[in-house]
Amino acid sequence: MMADGFLVGDGSWNLRVYVTDLQVERNLRVKGDLHIGGVMLKLVEDLDIAMDWSDHALWWPARNVWLARTRSTLDQCGVQADAQLYFTPMHKTLRVQLPDLRYLDCRVDFSIKTFNAVVNLCKDLGLRHPEELSFCKPLEPNHLKYNLKDMPCNKKRHSDTKGHNNSLPPPDTNTFIANHSPSGSTGSLDKTSPPFMCAPVTPSRQQTSTPISSPVSQSGTWKRANHSSEMNGSYSNNSLTLEMLNGSLDSSLAHSPAHPSPEARSRLLRPRSLVERARINVAWLDSSLSIMEQGVREFDTLCLRFKFYSFYDLNPKYDAVRINQIYEQAKWQLLNEEIDCTEEEMLMFAALQVQVTLQSGVPQPVMDNSSVVVEDDIDAALTDLQVTLEGSHINSMHNDITQVPELYDYLRFLKPKRFTLKAFKRLWFTCRDLHLTLYKSREDAGQGAEPVLRINLRGCEVTPDVNLAQNKYGIKLEVPSAEGMTEMWIRCDSEEQYAKWMAACRLAAKGRSLADSSYEAEVQSIRALLQIQHPAPAPAINPASLDISPDDYIAPRFVRKLKGKLVQRILEAHANVKDLPLIEAKMNYIKAWQSLPEYGISLFIVKFMGHKKEELLGVAFNRLMRMDISTGDHIKTWRYNTMKAWNVNWEVKHMMVQFEEENIIFSCLSADCKVIHEFIGGYIFLSMRSKEANQTLNEDMFHKLTGGWV
Repeated sequence: MMADGFLVGDGSWNLRVYVTDLQVERNLRVKGDLHIGGVMLKLVEDLDIAMDWSDHALWWPARNVWLARTRSTLDQCGVQADAQLYFTPMHKTLRVQLPDLRYLDCRVDFSIKTFNAVVNLCKDLGLRHPEELSFCKPLEPNHLKYNLKDMPCNKKRHSDTKGHNNSLPPPDTNTFIANHSPSGSTGSLDKTSPPFMCAPVTPSRQQTSTPISSPVSQSGTWKRANHSSEMNGSYSNNSLTLEMLNGSLDSSLAHSPAHPSPEARSRLLRPRSLVERARINVAWLDSSLSIMEQGVREFDTLCLRFKFYSFYDLNPKYDAVRINQIYEQAKWQLLNEEIDCTEEEMLMFAALQVQVTLQSGVPQPVMDNSSVVVEDDIDAALTDLQVTLEGSHINSMHNDITQVPELYDYLRFLKPKRFTLKAFKRLWFTCRDLHLTLYKSREDAGQGAEPVLRINLRGCEVTPDVNLAQNKYGIKLEVPSAEGMTEMWIRCDSEEQYAKWMAACRLAAKGRSLADSSYEAEVQSIRALLQIQHPAPAPAINPASLDISPDDYIAPRFVRKLKGKLVQRILEAHANVKDLPLIEAKMNYIKAWQSLPEYGISLFIVKFMGHKKEELLGVAFNRLMRMDISTGDHIKTWRYNTMKAWNVNWEVKHMMVQFEEENIIFSCLSADCKVIHEFIGGYIFLSMRSKEANQTLNEDMFHKLTGGWV
């Protein structure tokens, strides 16, 4: 007895395959040794419809995976007679919100790893260095109220998917990934983990041309297209497509609308505490899984954001789109109070934003190679190498190149102690070879007397404490010690003095001395930043000639504080930047944002092994920080250059990071520990970028450092 060419009882069985384009199901008679490519070929022959099926692949909803390896057999993939597969396009329409809050309808490959999908999308958008960006799910206010495991929807999802995951072995790395010779994980799609399903997605808007690829229902099956009034919703009205931009993509994405859509503005979240800022990071997608595996379906919304705050080779000549999108992300961070700044700084940011708005409507000068660029640590490392090979320009403190440069002056100093009120003491400071040495007087220093204190600045946290209105120019130092971070305060007498000492402390914290060629540039940068924060005597333009809504330029807490004087204050600050062309205004905004104490620190709520209370972990481009959950004070700092390895045990969700001085173990409460793992691996990856003109993105290396699988 025969069935579809097979003998009954010969081990063949019926495989159900649902064709989403046609909304039909086919039963194919197969054997376990048939490979995935053969299944697709057999299905297409059975359908006998002349159309291009090259972009289609098999999706297994019950296991939440793509059967992407066409040479693997059904037995190797674990597909049995009770399985139902979907034959569906790999490229689908995704609604992407850009950093400037615009929505764009993009064709995105739902079957490849998220990192690779972002790389391809950035290529279409004209964004260089896509490794700095990633997708995150849109969040709602409710997500700021709970940690990941406590989210009400998460508990429900866990019970829904429990049956599928029980059949799989618990993933576990248990293997350290070496810092200098990575041999770690590859992020294989064969190993599944429960997708982060907590973040909501925009209700789907189906289009008449595509009656398939609908979102998954709670039961895990694909819903039929609903051609109702839903088609006429905000989806199509507020989104653009790449085709609609009609060849003017660069100029369009390099200039953002002055006002985002009401829908985008209404969805903005405003975290009210450090805890809520930490919970925002729950939204990042796993770069090693496809977006389909993470609960995203066609016509859903994802946000494209700069994830890693390490901007490489930011060049106005080539990066108009990238600079604009970084500027927009910085702007909304400040307006949403995701990052703190002082009143003077807020007015400076508002002034630069006004200048950007004014310059957007006028012709700009032609860009040349002399345009300013933002230096990153890679550039600094190359500069260090050049200094080593060629010698350095020693600053004016010493003309003799055989001497080690030294900075010295009278400053005021305070080391706070509990239950005592002590004033600042005037002491003689010297800075040399990454060390601050404090003496009672200049004479003591000259006579070789015992210093009052000696501070090793390498690895310190250096924070500005400046209030121009009060002529306050302070530097807060948090110095590593056996007990944690010891707080110390330095007070300067003038802007000039502050710029020199702040630059020296910042460079020394990174391990660079006063001989470093970037010292003078750092001093000039600090001077320029302070200069544009001074209000001008009078506005350069008539307040009545501009229609300024303070809410678009100033964070809410300053709007409440300054009230009726806001527009006048903004325009007084604007007089300092009125001559900047568009790209320089944006670059100045980015540079000022990068100078803020909280810049580039991604927060997570964690519990350290052996401790019961919740704490904050800050992840920056060059260090991890243990922080007080209420105040944000630094308890301890660990630098990546002392990190030997990092590891995650996925079964118990514990992360261990091995440093030269100690090992730390913690669990993450506000997000999956994979997010922290990926941040660390991502920053290590970014630090390996080189200046070679023909450099190509090493995607395999990125996945090894961030994937989390052996």
